[in-house]
Amino acid sequence: MRHNLSPYNQEMMKNTFIRKNNILLTPVFLFLLLFVWISPNILKAEMLSVSGDKVNLRSGPGKKYIIKWEYGKGFPLVVLKKKGKWVKVKDFEGDSGWIYKSLLIDKPRMIVKANRNQEKSINIRKSPGTTKKIIGKAYYGVVFATIEQKSGWVKIKHDTGLEGWIKRSLLWGY
Repeated sequence: MRHNLSPYNQEMMKNTFIRKNNILLTPVFLFLLLFVWISPNILKAEMLSVSGDKVNLRSGPGKKYIIKWEYGKGFPLVVLKKKGKWVKVKDFEGDSGWIYKSLLIDKPRMIVKANRNQEKSINIRKSPGTTKKIIGKAYYGVVFATIEQKSGWVKIKHDTGLEGWIKRSLLWGY
């Protein structure tokens, strides 16, 4: 059966529909807003750095497991899992394994990921920007301490004392 509604009744039905939808949409909107506000902290992977020289990455969580790689001081790693006093990590090339927890520290580091298998270097600049003065060069695999991040650039410091800016897209780490 079809009903003819007067313009007044049509307007009331429309307002009722809008109110019901607003009541339903408000929690959804608040949830989405909260998710966007919190998610960068939740979704951000935990990263650690190697605390000393010649730190072994092992195939399992214990000294009985074979050594896969040896890392140097400051090498940045992303945490995958923890098991007792061992931490499963992954490096910037995708290799993963286990390192004893006390050999890792929470100090921000970056590593040059650009130009793998090439003899090309990247520029270290006096300030952020591709037109700024070049004060140094770095090759694939060089590790830096992270000082500051700003507008797609990272202020870094090398163990030699060289301090400057590198485009963020050329680095991996935190």
